[in-house]
Amino acid sequence: MTMKLVATAFAALATQQHVAAFAPAVGRGYSASSALRMAETTALSQDELKKMVGYKSVDDYVESGMVVGLGTGSTAYFAVERLGEKLKSGDLKDIVAIPTSVRTKEQAEELGIPLVTLDTHSKLDVAIDGADEVDPDLNLVKGGGGALLREKMVEVCADKFIVIVDESKLCDGLGPGFPLPVEITPFCHEHTLRTIAALPTCEGCDAVLRMGTSSSNVPDGDDIAVTDNGNYIVDLHFKEAIKDAPAMATELKNTVGVVDHGLFCGMTTAVIIAGSDGISVKEA
Repeated sequence: MTMKLVATAFAALATQQHVAAFAPAVGRGYSASSALRMAETTALSQDELKKMVGYKSVDDYVESGMVVGLGTGSTAYFAVERLGEKLKSGDLKDIVAIPTSVRTKEQAEELGIPLVTLDTHSKLDVAIDGADEVDPDLNLVKGGGGALLREKMVEVCADKFIVIVDESKLCDGLGPGFPLPVEITPFCHEHTLRTIAALPTCEGCDAVLRMGTSSSNVPDGDDIAVTDNGNYIVDLHFKEAIKDAPAMATELKNTVGVVDHGLFCGMTTAVIIAGSDGISVKEA
């Protein structure tokens, strides 16, 4: 995107006052870039940055006639919102979409987005979702919102997987900045938790059973969190960066009792990043 286009896009967004209810409370602000100053706007909030990348992902990667995977979370929310807008206006036609969670399904239905499932559409043209962490090789940690299994099932079937984040999600190494979620079966869950913590690639992690709401890794209740699939989540807290994310992904997946994990390795087509200097795109 040229400087002029970035400035125009930021200026347009700055005039929009509505922030969707699903999005989290406004986080830390970002300093205005030269593009923003040219557009005579003020620094945008983290939520507004999320909206920028969410809208851009649909504008740049979704075309009429596509099968689209819809992610889950506060950033993916805006991609779903944009898809609904463009279908309503007629800019996009003959789109069907596959949601990755119950709450994304509900949002899409409210917007009138036609929905299908992998049972009828096993091949997707594009999937769009956020991430909790992104490393320099574009490996991801996902699942902070508890939808990691459905997200991976849908996104691995897409010809293109577009990741949308603000710059706070970029890291030098996965692990310390955000706990790694692992979805496990309820049966003998304490045994599975101990088994995971004892894996060689997980050495040094603190394995914590998610409590309360499955969509948050911050404990907010006394009951064990249950996913949309009826499973539990163990969050792995690391003090140091994961040395070999693909190796850990394989070891976790091969552990009996583990349904899936939040490491998304080698799946990313491109990452759209919103930051203080505007929007950038990093391709795999």
